[in-house]
Amino acid sequence: MLKLARFSRLSLCALALAASPVLAQSAYPTQPIRMVVGFPPGGISDVVARAVASEASVELGQTIVVENRPGAGTTIASDVVARAKADGYTLLFQDLTTHAINASLYKKLPYDTIKDFTPVAMVSSTPLLLVINASSPVKTVQELNSRIHEKPDTYFYGSSGNGTIIHLASEMMNKAVKNNIVHIPYKGSAPLVASIISGDIEYAFSSMPPAITQVNAGKLRALAVSTPDRVSALPDVPTIREAGVPAAELTLYSGVLGPAGMPDEIVARLNEAFGKAVQSPKVIQTFRNLGAEPLNAPPAEIAQLLQSEISRYGKVVQETGITID
Repeated sequence: MLKLARFSRLSLCALALAASPVLAQSAYPTQPIRMVVGFPPGGISDVVARAVASEASVELGQTIVVENRPGAGTTIASDVVARAKADGYTLLFQDLTTHAINASLYKKLPYDTIKDFTPVAMVSSTPLLLVINASSPVKTVQELNSRIHEKPDTYFYGSSGNGTIIHLASEMMNKAVKNNIVHIPYKGSAPLVASIISGDIEYAFSSMPPAITQVNAGKLRALAVSTPDRVSALPDVPTIREAGVPAAELTLYSGVLGPAGMPDEIVARLNEAFGKAVQSPKVIQTFRNLGAEPLNAPPAEIAQLLQSEISRYGKVVQETGITID
């Protein structure tokens, strides 16, 4: 998997490009920029998008207007941007992992996941959190999987919907440890977390915001984070690799894409603005509350990431036979 540096360690090549004389002569942007988000308001992607849009607007001298276009696993929003003019005034804020998964999950998309988009900026990385009910006797991932093995076909696990990264994470773990457990899809992370608390399902991988709130409230127990490194929000929670299931290790990457064919100088200007945005104290605090880490990378690295994510999750979709309703 492509190793992206956290912002404190990133190379300055993208910023050097952004400071070129070509940009100094450019008038871009001269009007507000529309940033389409494929998720509903209030979710982690929406919160991250609005936080970085606000700070990047200051850098650009023009407002970035966030427009939520949820539905069809973010493919509606992606299609809107793929069809837009490549002038830098329509952007897509996307969970890049979801964007990559959709390339294999959907039999036919109205756009090409790679060819119809221009990588613009990396913004953040976020873990999933493996959680169970706090009243469960299970204290570790190994104990969880042993419990499932003892009574196959007895327990249920949940996800925020068929084909989501949360669904794939569980299938990656189940395949690795040969769990036989029934999947229950929910319509989003909030009802998923509520179902763990009520005892309807045994476990779930969850996005951080709804899960960490209930962990801190003592209603859920966190067993592992999905990322290669532990997270500052829950420093005592081991990684899934430390817990013995490296095959379920994954990171959610969020970033900005534009339509294919955007001019290099506009891409560089935007990359610089978003790079500075994720360094701002306000965004760093927002990210800390979400368990997210700020990132930045040159467009070429983002393109490499998308290719590797498509390859990796395409194999998961094929091997597990996951389909969407």
